[in-house]
Amino acid sequence: MIRPILIELGLFIAPFVIYAALLVVTPNGALQPSAWGARRIAALGIAGFVLMLASFVIFAQFSGAPPGSTYVPAHIENGKFVPGTTR
Repeated sequence: MIRPILIELGLFIAPFVIYAALLVVTPNGALQPSAWGARRIAALGIAGFVLMLASFVIFAQFSGAPPGSTYVPAHIENGKFVPGTTR
């Protein structure tokens, strides 16, 4: 459960990190308050939010059980544990 949360958090933070890295290599520098205006932070936040939404859609479309499948819960057969599967 922690992996999807970290992936989403990383995708949200990615535009901020990329922008900060860009500022580090420019003469202005990342610590200048003028480089982090409210409009710029809002744009970076929106970009991160769009990345998160896109990853939600991709995870929903390309992961999980195929459509029409049936879940068979874990059970014991002939004294052996059989893990849950989808058929």
